[in-house]
Amino acid sequence: MTLPMVVPAQDLPPRVRIHEVGARDGLQNEKSTVPTEVKAEFVRRLADAGLTTIEATSFVHPKWVPQLADAEQLFPRISDLPVDLPVLVPNERGLDRALALGARRVAVFASATESFAKANLNRTVDEALAMFEPVVGRAKAEGGHVRGYLSMCFGDPWEGAVPVAQVVRVCRALVDMGCDELSLGDTIGVATPGHVSALLTELNEAGVPSASLGVHFHDTYGQALANTLAALRHGVTTVDASAGGLGGCPFAKSATGNLATEDLVWMLQGLGIDTGVDLGRLVATSVWMADHLGRPSPSRTVRALSHQEQ
Repeated sequence: MTLPMVVPAQDLPPRVRIHEVGARDGLQNEKSTVPTEVKAEFVRRLADAGLTTIEATSFVHPKWVPQLADAEQLFPRISDLPVDLPVLVPNERGLDRALALGARRVAVFASATESFAKANLNRTVDEALAMFEPVVGRAKAEGGHVRGYLSMCFGDPWEGAVPVAQVVRVCRALVDMGCDELSLGDTIGVATPGHVSALLTELNEAGVPSASLGVHFHDTYGQALANTLAALRHGVTTVDASAGGLGGCPFAKSATGNLATEDLVWMLQGLGIDTGVDLGRLVATSVWMADHLGRPSPSRTVRALSHQEQ
């Protein structure tokens, strides 16, 4: 296939690392639990499509995210893959479980707002940061890599607009405790490109370089690709995306699907930006998973390309 036609643009990175979140952030929002063997095959197919960072699961208490209660069963089935398999750990107990299985790339999940910190972690923002500090410290002492997720960076369903300075403060705290990279979450999908640029500018001025940042956009208002492009122009080279557009957030009901990995790859291919991803294999993987879930993929690129092949 000769499309999309490659037309590079100035001031964009030559390569983008996609942080694939479909197996964790995508499946955790499903009403029905996906069998462990299907999750393992999903991760294997994503790796076969060329994705090199695939978030595998979450070591949270099954009471809170029952869809991911099989973390201990899943991780050994995929740990032989030659890709990075980060996992979410909410506290020291979650870290213990992850380390026991050999996981060395972990993520903590903080909030920029008090309302979401209370809803998601039953703590204030600062109490949550205090909880994460020993988790990050121990993971680093074990030679691990730590990602800090920060949700509600651009808007909150309870509080509305979130001041940029408020987001910068929490980002700085996560960096200071030892996080290797941060993922800026637009949890309810309300960001617009100017807002993205303003936050990145303030973070750079606060000593947080774009090279240590990833972006995690939801497509609630159709802005995810536009916001991604704004971030790329600002020097960000890590973009979170979910195969087939799976996912949302179980603790923020207005959060709809993540940016679809296929839609992102289509845009990046057209811009001449390397991702290492085989789009055909990725589309086939998302069609396969959509069949298991019993509904079509929300990804526009998956729909367009799978329709063309029928």
